[in-house]
Amino acid sequence: MANGSTIRELLDRGEAEAPALLAPGRPPLTFAGLRDLADRTVERLNELGIGREDRVAIVLPNGPEMAAAFLAVACGATTAPLNPAYREQEFDFYLGDLGARALIVAAEAETPAIAVARRRGARILRLVVPDGAPAGAFALGAEGGPEAAARRGPAESEEVALVLHTSGTTSRPKIVPLLHRNLCASAGHIGSTLRLSPADRCLNIMPLFHIHGLVAAVLSSLAAGGSVFLTPGFDALRLFRWMEEAAPSWITAVPTMYQAILGRAARRGQALAAAGLRFLRSSSASLPPQVMAELERVFACPVIESYGMTEAAHQMTSNPLPPAPRKPGSVGREAGPRVRILGEDGRFLAPGEEGEIVISGPNVTPGYENNPEANAAAFFEAEGRRWFRTGDQGRFDADGYLFITGRLKEMINRGGEKIAPLEVDTVLMDHPAVRQVVTFALPHPKLGEEVAAAVVLREGAEADERELRAFAAERLADFKVPRRIVFVSEIPKGPTGKLQRIGLAERLGLVA
Repeated sequence: MANGSTIRELLDRGEAEAPALLAPGRPPLTFAGLRDLADRTVERLNELGIGREDRVAIVLPNGPEMAAAFLAVACGATTAPLNPAYREQEFDFYLGDLGARALIVAAEAETPAIAVARRRGARILRLVVPDGAPAGAFALGAEGGPEAAARRGPAESEEVALVLHTSGTTSRPKIVPLLHRNLCASAGHIGSTLRLSPADRCLNIMPLFHIHGLVAAVLSSLAAGGSVFLTPGFDALRLFRWMEEAAPSWITAVPTMYQAILGRAARRGQALAAAGLRFLRSSSASLPPQVMAELERVFACPVIESYGMTEAAHQMTSNPLPPAPRKPGSVGREAGPRVRILGEDGRFLAPGEEGEIVISGPNVTPGYENNPEANAAAFFEAEGRRWFRTGDQGRFDADGYLFITGRLKEMINRGGEKIAPLEVDTVLMDHPAVRQVVTFALPHPKLGEEVAAAVVLREGAEADERELRAFAAERLADFKVPRRIVFVSEIPKGPTGKLQRIGLAERLGLVA
């Protein structure tokens, strides 16, 4: 595999006529076509006064044009993909916080982002797809005439390719700048872990305003000279048709997506087992061991659970492919950066000891933008390296496999007793009637917080609160048993499909 520390260099890895981007019902865009698109896009942006490290917000639906716009714009400017479902107030915050110079929208789009961008003086760029064009091919129309770009030409390794915001569940979202070399390092780590080659094709169902889809699905595939089939987004019903058309060798998704797929998979067992997938990859949230076992049975391939986050340009650890062991409930071994466990006293801990997970490596962001306070809290120096505190709690086993025991800020503090929601999730998932569960903190006037859980039952199964509490009580210490269990048809999720424990009591109407 050729070296490359910018996205443009990464695109040189594929054979000219090999497919790079594919989509339902469209001819593929080859690597030669993608490279040409990237070069023409950089020239076009420069004509319009947009150059290296100028911020370009991208508000497009999931699909090949979203992926191609991210790749092409990053070759000569800084991309800022935003969730198309945001409301005007959210677009106002994000476009203002980013200082976006331009906004890319679909040719016929009517999004509140346009009015916000005009108000803020950002140029509107309309993405036009020519009739019959291959997947991802586009041209940019612009409001207003040419201007002089401050910094023309292709982006360099130390320049910012991508800016994303943290989720901001408990505080103001922070800006995470990711350099070209961060993204290329992460794509290389994923490719190495999964042994990706030009023969591989990923079926992408992840949103492309999120690090998981952008790096794990798109960049790692292209870095290996392989291809990615880009769907309009997650749809458990249409997935099986897309699999037939795409003939993918792998899929990457979050656990809630896989649980929804399993809910639809019962009548398609033979077809899924015959699909010939090399593996399934799960990341961005904890995969219940019970779901992993069911996926491997239904799809007849290994499930590789990985651990990623935005500040690390995605991947940090991963379970390996066979013949090495996969450990259910573990997010695997170091897979790129160095990973250690930090004790409260500031020393690195031995296997078996629990503490905060910290990382150091070439994929890690240089730091939050314009936020010295957050950087002082998140980064520290030790052993001649710069380390990032993930905010996750975990431990290594004797074989070097990492087990995450929870988000530090999601731990439930019941009158001084600390409860890891993941532990309660895992126990309740063992009940035969339970399809999905998320444990969360319920405010309590005396204890501070009480343990609660939201449960989705399997189709046709029955269980009540008393039965599930009794089931948990046989397997958990009394203080860990949920005092409240609510049954729901669907658990509220964030925009990327992840379960969000913080604020769930409010969203379920359990507190004012």
